[in-house]
Amino acid sequence: MPPAQPKSIPEVLADLVDLVKTYAKQETVDPLKPLGTYLKFGVPGGLLVGLGGCFLALGLLRGLQRIEWFGGGPSFLPYVIVVVALGAWSALLVRKITARPDPVARPRVEAVDPEGSEA
Repeated sequence: MPPAQPKSIPEVLADLVDLVKTYAKQETVDPLKPLGTYLKFGVPGGLLVGLGGCFLALGLLRGLQRIEWFGGGPSFLPYVIVVVALGAWSALLVRKITARPDPVARPRVEAVDPEGSEA
């Protein structure tokens, strides 16, 4: 077999540019593709949860304002109750979002030696 001919400088540079482009795509664009799924469902879901919370708070406020017990007393009390309810709901959501998974809940998988010997 005859010896391989060395590539010319323009061919080497073209290969280098192609290699750098491929590497840059592999390290930047490819890891971001799964992020699109989270954004595709997470952003609309968050907006809908927020909108639902606004409607629930408004409904709670209007319902409390119609109760006669609040009619003769302090008129700010229904607003305070709604603010406290929204604060509790927000705290619950933040707690659920930032909660770490329970290590006891997941079964632990032990490494198995293919030869069956103890390490």
